[in-house]
Amino acid sequence: MKISAIRVYQVDLPLVEGRYSWSEGKYVEVFDSTVVELVTDAGMSGYGEVCPLGPFYLPAFGAGARAGIAELSATLIGEDPTAIGPINQLMDRALLGHPYVKSAIDMACWDLLGKVCGKPVCDLLGGRFGESVALYRAISQRPAGEMAENVAGHRADGYTKFQLKVGGDPADDIERIHAAADVLSAGEVLVADANTGWRVDDALRVANAVRDRDVYIEQPCRSYEHCLTVRRKTALPFILDENITDIEALMRGHNDGAMDVINLKISKVGGLTKARQIRDLCVTLNIPMTIEDSWGGDIITAAIAHLAHSTPESLRFSATDFNSYVTVRNATGAPQRVDGRMQASDEPGLGIEPDLDALGEPVAVFGGQ
Repeated sequence: MKISAIRVYQVDLPLVEGRYSWSEGKYVEVFDSTVVELVTDAGMSGYGEVCPLGPFYLPAFGAGARAGIAELSATLIGEDPTAIGPINQLMDRALLGHPYVKSAIDMACWDLLGKVCGKPVCDLLGGRFGESVALYRAISQRPAGEMAENVAGHRADGYTKFQLKVGGDPADDIERIHAAADVLSAGEVLVADANTGWRVDDALRVANAVRDRDVYIEQPCRSYEHCLTVRRKTALPFILDENITDIEALMRGHNDGAMDVINLKISKVGGLTKARQIRDLCVTLNIPMTIEDSWGGDIITAAIAHLAHSTPESLRFSATDFNSYVTVRNATGAPQRVDGRMQASDEPGLGIEPDLDALGEPVAVFGGQ
């Protein structure tokens, strides 16, 4: 089997809530998603998706993903997409860095591998643990009272883990955390995610003010060193996200005792292949993980479900159902939230079929038509 063509689609994903807001006044109303179709000479296609959280969250943006895929296309045409190791090596040699560019291609390769083997990607990533995967809900940054109301509202959807978007004015963030903590029920989990938005002094001020609350502090500052300083001065459990970009960053954090939990984002590390490597190392090191991506629609949600469902339950801190946040369906067969949980498909590959009406015409085609 060889890649005969690469088709690239651009899909806008408007938000159900209208606007998603986080640290430092950043927000997105419509996400720019890129879907990749790898067409093979065997008459079979595989699909992947990458959807950065705007151009100001990580060093990634939608048009950049499409430009990077164009750069890689000549390297990939004629290669075997089921030879996932060599494909990743080729991409890394042809384009240094830019892991998010490679993520959708790698995802499409896993989709094809599953279809060829007649197995769901979950099985190929290690096998299914448990019946379903618990999800968290991100609570967009709003005034404290409104965020507390949103926690209570999403509880009705079955969520028991809530990620508050803070990283603004410390006094406002203290109020937000207290307001949300006041409405938590027994067994629910609260995470205060600053998304790199605080200075060290801001983070310490907030952590000290909420030290008697049952809350996790997530990625308070932009640099690893500043996060480590905060970590060493608070007893609250600690999550790193933006700083965990590869295996080296994970090992540095583990050796420094810099975190209790990590967020493992598929596109941030370069795709399912490298996410699986980090996931497996976390299992060895006994580090819990939230398994997710920067954002996305049905295809990314399916990939998250397969990686999360093949992760031991004891180390699965949470996962994300991004397709419930957006109004456009870009594929059928993707997991759907039921009582705050989702399941990976039992169908071969990712278990999805693209919605061709939603995808529209390709914005780029490389190789045979």
